[in-house]
Amino acid sequence: MARALAESQRALPLCLPNPPVGCVVASGSLIRATGYTRAPGQHHAEAMALAALPPNPAPFSVYVTLEPCSFYGRTPSCALALTHFSVDTVYVGMLDPDPRNNGKGLDILRRAGIRVEVGLLAEDVAAFLQPYLWTAAR
Repeated sequence: MARALAESQRALPLCLPNPPVGCVVASGSLIRATGYTRAPGQHHAEAMALAALPPNPAPFSVYVTLEPCSFYGRTPSCALALTHFSVDTVYVGMLDPDPRNNGKGLDILRRAGIRVEVGLLAEDVAAFLQPYLWTAAR
């Protein structure tokens, strides 16, 4: 997750107003691909990392700083995209407070049989992401 957090920092400032999310795809201790959220309308972190994978990769784990999106906006759902790959576990730094998501992305993953773990490096991730997340005041 520390590497995913470093990737998320690369997203700024071009990703705004989207949150700066980072993603790492790993098989055991081997990092297979990384990604970070691009400018609005371009790849989110998960899609960028998935696009960098070789064809038919072995089962892998995904480390992502913010819950994968569940809805189709300017880009397709990242949670749904993950279900089309051999993902065994998704480690999420923190839930997305955006009411369009807020647990729905995790539900998509779990319904697809993907194990989900939330809270890995949660304090560090939240400290970085909090200024960029949806709030009722925005």
